[in-house]
Amino acid sequence: MNEISAIAPAPVAPLDRGDVAALFNLPFMELVFRAAEIHRLHHDPNRVERATLLSIKTGGCAEDCGYCSQSAYAESGLKASKLMDVDAVLEAAREAKAAGSERFCMGAAWREPKDRDMDAICAMVEGVNALGLQSCMTLGMLSDEQAQRLGDAGLDYYNHNLDTSPEHYDKVITTRTWQDRLDTLDRVRGQGINVCCGGIVGMGETREDRVGFLHALATLPEAPESVPINALVPVPGTVLGDILKDVPSARIDDIEFVRTVAVARILMPTSVVRLSAGRESMSEATQALCFLAGASSIFTGDKLLTTGNAGTDKDSLLFAKLGLNAAAQSEPAPMA
Repeated sequence: MNEISAIAPAPVAPLDRGDVAALFNLPFMELVFRAAEIHRLHHDPNRVERATLLSIKTGGCAEDCGYCSQSAYAESGLKASKLMDVDAVLEAAREAKAAGSERFCMGAAWREPKDRDMDAICAMVEGVNALGLQSCMTLGMLSDEQAQRLGDAGLDYYNHNLDTSPEHYDKVITTRTWQDRLDTLDRVRGQGINVCCGGIVGMGETREDRVGFLHALATLPEAPESVPINALVPVPGTVLGDILKDVPSARIDDIEFVRTVAVARILMPTSVVRLSAGRESMSEATQALCFLAGASSIFTGDKLLTTGNAGTDKDSLLFAKLGLNAAAQSEPAPMA
């Protein structure tokens, strides 16, 4: 195992899992302190980006992701819908910008987009960019041609999560392989599109799985520019929602969640670490600790795709209480 210096801003390369485990095992105060120091080297600690996430095509997805109410395998009662009209999406983007968002993320419940939908998808990207917002899409797997079209349209970010560790992956999803995800990330990178890639904690995984998950992210050929960290929202009718509903110990506790954020910040110093799903059930104190530990972005609004979110008003009150400035921040390229 490589020794992690008490004063070094980041682990020494090459990184192995022992390095990541050593960070997780630090005393909590020491870990958060180190993460805060590194955060301040690369980011304004009093600025937190706001992003809005819109479901542009809901339900009926052919994937069997155990956490997702939009899976065709789930019995969540969610009805499938068609792809939204371009004008409706752009109106939602205008509202998001008026509410203070700087990035507009659009998600479609697909295993992969159909080529016939790409004209509308690209028009959404171009329209969002024209509004002065950063554009982000999550559409599932992409072909080379689809990735090229998104790049030509000017897409800023493509979200495609690894979800969890390689070892825990097939306990969560079986219809798409780990390599499928890596292949899509490679196609996105090949078109010069920034990568948004993270995952979900609290799915019954162990700390060792969280170590493996963050190690996998940090050792991609290039670290993701954005790293969303989600806490599982156990939705009734989903595989994981039903399995874990009576297992409170399976849900990640607040301190362990902050640890995960802090380790992500140390491993990926220049990436934007985003608090994503699950924030609506976090206390203000927990969120404040996450910001201290290196989280520099949130999803705002009342809904994330199909699950609840904290809401714009609550976020504004929290930002005011903490003295946070929600102005846009740059996202520099990851350090070598």
